[in-house]
Amino acid sequence: MKTLFATLVLSGLLASTVNADPNSPTGGSGLIMVDKVGGQIRFFDPGTDKELASFAADPEGLKAHELAISPDHKTAYVTVYGDGVYGRNPHPGHSVGVVDLAARKMIASVDISPHQAPHGIQVDSAGNVYVACDLSRKVLIIDPRKRSVVAAIDVEGTGHWIALLPDASRIYVANKNDKPFVSVVDVKSRKMIARVPVPHGVQGIAASPDGKRVLVADDSEPILHVIDTATDKVVDAVRVTGVTSGLYKVFFSADGTRVLTALPSGQVNIFSARDLHAPQRVVQSAGTALMGFAFSADGKTALVGNHGQGTVSRIDLETATVVSTFPAGKGVETLAYF
Repeated sequence: MKTLFATLVLSGLLASTVNADPNSPTGGSGLIMVDKVGGQIRFFDPGTDKELASFAADPEGLKAHELAISPDHKTAYVTVYGDGVYGRNPHPGHSVGVVDLAARKMIASVDISPHQAPHGIQVDSAGNVYVACDLSRKVLIIDPRKRSVVAAIDVEGTGHWIALLPDASRIYVANKNDKPFVSVVDVKSRKMIARVPVPHGVQGIAASPDGKRVLVADDSEPILHVIDTATDKVVDAVRVTGVTSGLYKVFFSADGTRVLTALPSGQVNIFSARDLHAPQRVVQSAGTALMGFAFSADGKTALVGNHGQGTVSRIDLETATVVSTFPAGKGVETLAYF
């Protein structure tokens, strides 16, 4: 009986591990941040918020922007975008850095030439890496073992951020204001198969943990568009409380219960993932030029990078309040617990 019970428990743990979305990482072992403004990769103690280590994101001084954590939480991948920002990137990067999380150091660099300006990045449960190169209008697939590009898929627009479904069947690509649609890529055939119209352009994009929805932040209006992945059509539009302009980024919490939006103004809106039309909770003055979120393993708090002031703020997700702020480089764009 004990053996059977142990087997069932182990099976349950394995199932939960397999079903977890690797693009919503969390954990208690460490905290990594991409300091875009400072050109550094930084490690912090997840318990004390003290900086432990830092190093340059690129030997040539180009800036990293986004990161993804491997499913085994041993490796981080960072996209070396260039020396600028979207629409103004005179010396675009052409590499993806490979970081050993335990050693807290860069151990390799994947050359993606001739493709340029890698930005949005995701991983699947097998460890394969997917990268959007906006200047090249491609999504790349990188084999983590060979550390080389195995496919380059045309997406027509300047894909900046991407959302990979948890089963790795499709990729949804946000083309910002370059094309009035979200590009849909079939991973198996490695082809773009659909265009989901979003007339005003889009910014952030995120897939739900069950893979049934993709949320897209409207570039011009305070609207979250909801894409049904069964039909690749927009089936709902959710207005964001207290906002008059376009949105910036959208995230599902690691436990899948909440959706958070970030705005350059410093406002964070917290939604129920189960019912996006339920009353939202609004966090005012979380910082300036807000960027990415990191979610604690207990699901109680989230960190948000204050890209405009070189700090990170901790938000209590139950009370929708900022409970602490600590210095972190010069301007963090993305961060994650692992």
